[in-house]
Amino acid sequence: MTDLAPWALGQLSSDDGSFVGVVVGAAVRDLRADAEHFPGVDLTARTATRGLLETWDTARPVLEHLATERDTGRWHPLDDLRVLAPLQPRQILQAGANYRKHVIDLAVSHADIANGRTEDEVREQTAAMMDARRAEGIPYFFIGLPSAITGPYDDVTLPGYSDRHDWELELAAVIGRETFRVGPEAALDHVAAFVVVNDLTTRDLVFRRDMPEIGTDWFRSKNAPGFLPLGPWLVSSAFVPDPQSVHLTLTLNGQVMQDESAADMLFTVAELVSAASQTTPLLPGDLVLTGSPAGNGAHWGRLLRDGDVMESTITGLGTQRTRVVAEASRA
Repeated sequence: MTDLAPWALGQLSSDDGSFVGVVVGAAVRDLRADAEHFPGVDLTARTATRGLLETWDTARPVLEHLATERDTGRWHPLDDLRVLAPLQPRQILQAGANYRKHVIDLAVSHADIANGRTEDEVREQTAAMMDARRAEGIPYFFIGLPSAITGPYDDVTLPGYSDRHDWELELAAVIGRETFRVGPEAALDHVAAFVVVNDLTTRDLVFRRDMPEIGTDWFRSKNAPGFLPLGPWLVSSAFVPDPQSVHLTLTLNGQVMQDESAADMLFTVAELVSAASQTTPLLPGDLVLTGSPAGNGAHWGRLLRDGDVMESTITGLGTQRTRVVAEASRA
């Protein structure tokens, strides 16, 4: 399941329906038989994990105990079950331009190197800009749609209106209690869990060419159905004491494309959660995406094609596997 956590939380389905389960290694405890421990939570609903997060302070110790009760008949082989997206959030806050190396690479790719500046000069100037932003600036956020979420092993259809679809592996923080205007020093106390996200992007729709003065269009470029593979598991923040120490790796057809530590973030997870909470109350089950490291397809000059397979791994959180398929012709 993971290389770090003794247990995690997942949303699964079998022949008799969907349910939330505690995952330990290659086994899953079906929590439907433990309903008396979680009053008011419908453990068969797709919102079950969100219901547990709403009472996380009391639910987490119970889940820890149930994870150790291995002698009951409530455990099932993971291979017999379908793994669904582990969460249906209300809000998705997405941080952009939050990895130093990624931003520097983007600056080089967009710079006019032949117009008086060398690549080294662009890198040096961008690095100085990042230092200034880190010292004096604030995180950059936009909003995603929950309808873009799909499961960690589901195929994703690439919309036919573009051939410039890209990957963006990200660490996401899962909010565990209402969070409004908290400081960075207390922000991680409001994070219940962490989860793997691949924030797919249609590159040629990021900027509005018809109205360049309004800048980016994240709605069209990031919210197609399935463009937010999520999971496989929610891993308690107790098992991730330092989110800046995790490592993110994405492979495309077996070739490593992204391979970076979260230490390269410009603003830490705590700073991002705090910053997002200054504007809007964050609710249990909300996701705060923390940006993507260097190594996107735009950097490699190799975007997604029909049949490509991405495997996305973050230390201790598991691995998701996503195959992309071209949209059928609409002729």
